[in-house]
Amino acid sequence: MAKPVIITADSTVDLSPELKERYGIKTLPLMITLGEDHFLDDGVSFTPLDMYRRYRQDGTLPKTSAPGLQELLDFFTPFVEQGCEIVHLDISAELSSTYSTACLAAEELEGVYVVDSRMLSTGVALLAIEGAECRDRGMGAKEICEHLRSLTDKVSTSFVLDTLEFMWKGGRCTGVAALGANLLKLKPGLEMKDGKLGVFKKYRGNIDKVYEQYIRERLAGKKVRPGHIFITESGEVDPEVAERMCALAKELSGCREVHHTLAGCTVATHCGPKTLGVLFIEE
Repeated sequence: MAKPVIITADSTVDLSPELKERYGIKTLPLMITLGEDHFLDDGVSFTPLDMYRRYRQDGTLPKTSAPGLQELLDFFTPFVEQGCEIVHLDISAELSSTYSTACLAAEELEGVYVVDSRMLSTGVALLAIEGAECRDRGMGAKEICEHLRSLTDKVSTSFVLDTLEFMWKGGRCTGVAALGANLLKLKPGLEMKDGKLGVFKKYRGNIDKVYEQYIRERLAGKKVRPGHIFITESGEVDPEVAERMCALAKELSGCREVHHTLAGCTVATHCGPKTLGVLFIEE
């Protein structure tokens, strides 16, 4: 008899509590360190909005750390002891050690299958939801794992940033690049390609208008899988603007559901406020 399957992911999956409950997806929080304080990247202990307030007060940004081997073993073991198999997804191995550590944990436990999503944020979430839907159709863990690996290059993960200040502070770009972009009012568009994050375009103008241009361009001519599309933001996006972008994404993609989610601190600490992305799987 086939064993029950649990879908798990690290917290960079950026799923809302409602979606995690709906699809039965379990998440392992990464750790956030701010001075002497430590928080879980769970969207509750410390949020992007908390982070921006702290940064504006004293210029401090948190550091994030991947879970260690023992943490992953402690996370997986109860599910294994319950007689379940696990399909676990992680942020791209090019961006974090989480995947390689999860593979080490899987070597010590039976029935744990680890997927390098090659993505971040809700690009990982799209695969996690796909895995949950496959599980609910009766697929086994190994089969789900192989299926998800075959989909990684079909996931479109991209964002447009309002500022490069946080990238600069986090050491992801030079101060000259950040200053130049801000002076020229450039809004960088970033996308995941081959597991890495790179610039695909530099937009110019008011960020609210840039969002619409970006979404139209990202969806133009694309055949999107009809199930799910994400509008994911890092906080401080005007709610009415976010609602319009969700409606636009649904209109252009034809997807049944558009999920509006807030990125966690692990992602937001690098991209800063008012970052917004449209994420989907192509046919």
